Amino acid sequence: MKSDSVKKGMQQAPHRSLFNALGMTEEEMERPLIGIVSSYNEIVPGHMNLDKIVDAVKMGVAMAGGTPVMVPAIAVCDGIAMGHIGMKYSLVTRDLVADSTECLARAHAFDALVMVPNCDKNVPGLLMAAARINIPTVFVSGGPMLAGRVQGHKTSLSSMFEAVGAYTAGKMSEEEVKEYEQKACPTCGSCSGMYTANSMNCLTEVLGMGLKGNGTIPAVYSERLKLAKHAGMAVMELLKKNICPRDIMSEKAFRNALTMDMALGCSTNSMLHLPAIAHEAGVDLNLELANEISAKTPNLCHLAPAGPTYIEDLNEAGGIYAVMNEISKLGLLELDCITATGKTVGENIKGCVNKDPEVIRPVENPYSSTGGIAILKGNLAPDSAVVKRSAVAPEMLKHEGPARVFDCEEDAIDAIKGGKIVAGDVVVIRYEGPKGGPGMREMLNPTSAIAGMGLGSTVALITDGRFSGASRGASIGHTCPEAAVGGPIALVEEGDIISIDIDNHRLDVKVSDEEMAARKEKWQPRKPLVTSGYLARYAAMAAPASRGAILEI
Repeated sequence: MKSDSVKKGMQQAPHRSLFNALGMTEEEMERPLIGIVSSYNEIVPGHMNLDKIVDAVKMGVAMAGGTPVMVPAIAVCDGIAMGHIGMKYSLVTRDLVADSTECLARAHAFDALVMVPNCDKNVPGLLMAAARINIPTVFVSGGPMLAGRVQGHKTSLSSMFEAVGAYTAGKMSEEEVKEYEQKACPTCGSCSGMYTANSMNCLTEVLGMGLKGNGTIPAVYSERLKLAKHAGMAVMELLKKNICPRDIMSEKAFRNALTMDMALGCSTNSMLHLPAIAHEAGVDLNLELANEISAKTPNLCHLAPAGPTYIEDLNEAGGIYAVMNEISKLGLLELDCITATGKTVGENIKGCVNKDPEVIRPVENPYSSTGGIAILKGNLAPDSAVVKRSAVAPEMLKHEGPARVFDCEEDAIDAIKGGKIVAGDVVVIRYEGPKGGPGMREMLNPTSAIAGMGLGSTVALITDGRFSGASRGASIGHTCPEAAVGGPIALVEEGDIISIDIDNHRLDVKVSDEEMAARKEKWQPRKPLVTSGYLARYAAMAAPASRGAILEI
């Protein structure tokens, strides 16, 4: 066992003295040392219950003959960080999580790990760490929040942000906003739609790193505690069989993840995180593969914000395995991939039926014949841009309009709320990429303001930043190359006509090559907004969004 290097032999007597200081018995030191990476904190609603999840995991590990030891991981609540400098610190925590977990696991010679994440960048950060450390590992998240209920209708955080836009437009009173405020987020857990946290927890199941129900069992259900105990037991089985993350997260597993991403209609942030996780696993995941897979993968789910159903509904309909079983009818999944259950994907999903065809459409009756996410290219995005096609109004799949150009999110919000954006406009928000932001902020505030003011089916938004999974509409992000490095988005001028053709994967500005070249000659890099601290280091090392915004050494 790896932990023998800190527990066995005369040279390790000082180490054992420190284990004694922890109150650890000789019997515990004889067992495998299992690190339980806890993302518990008291500021993220999706993490406030993780202490109970961790206790259940520890019980499962102990029942199966291991010695569980809890160590911490950080997490940021994207909702609380939204719309101010805090959002610059969201994506960048992904690498802090991966790096710190690597340090803890290696320094203390853990034999195996159980990762307990829940929200946003914390999940992919721990998946990156798992691939990098490559010792037997199982994931169990804290689970999704239940949907809120306002005036008899289910609702969620995205409705809350849009309510603010509706209030600004005079369509909602302060009292009505207050009701949403009190009821939109009724329980602990990751926000209740198919936003980034739930997207990544669901895809953790698909990748094979989490057990059945990891992505969908609500945080407040006792079934979640049982799942955590089983995760603790499962990691001991993986340790016995020496099944490690890189055995599970193979190239085939990532193809499965992209396929299910399209079927589920996940957050566009998955197009940042999957390549980054694959990179740590030694797999080259080219984003162009996404369109190839999307072309033959039907979109079966319209979960909030794309539709009126929520993660709790997906759970009742049979969960992720039921969607996988439905998609497998088309021969689109690699069924021989090994998973954290110790079984293959095919064995896992056998007999997992779709219990609600309104929540999980049958493959014979999909929402669309192609997947929920599209990768766009063109002279405005020579490398790539990303859009959640399943959340775009049909009339906006093809659109042309004048560019309304802003060099930061705040200026765009002021214009939107000031009534300066009208039907047909294409809002361009630049210098918000990994390097330019720095930190690639989410643009949930401007998209929610647009939707709340009734412009969601007539106004598009393009950025080199990114979007929350709670965003809906013609919201095109991850535009590469970004403005900070002189990408074409930096050269767009007010009034330029921008052409969007999502079905044909095109994003162009109707300006001649000669004119764009002349503008590039005159372009000057902006002075960095941040020159010290972690954000400055991140900006110096960040790769393009098309490569997952990973940090390059």
